[in-house]
Amino acid sequence: MSQQPKSRPKVPEGKTRFLKTKQMEPNEKGFVGYQTIWDNFQKEAEYKAPKQP
Repeated sequence: MSQQPKSRPKVPEGKTRFLKTKQMEPNEKGFVGYQTIWDNFQKEAEYKAPKQP
């Protein structure tokens, strides 16, 4: 049987409407993780005090 490669192939950055994923560097044990970055679902409106009567 052939040996599996020690390093993982580089994965392109994933991007959707509200989510981005990036491949992180492998740690000392060879584990490759993925960083998840969420964008805001809603926009916050600036609060305006109501007019005084």
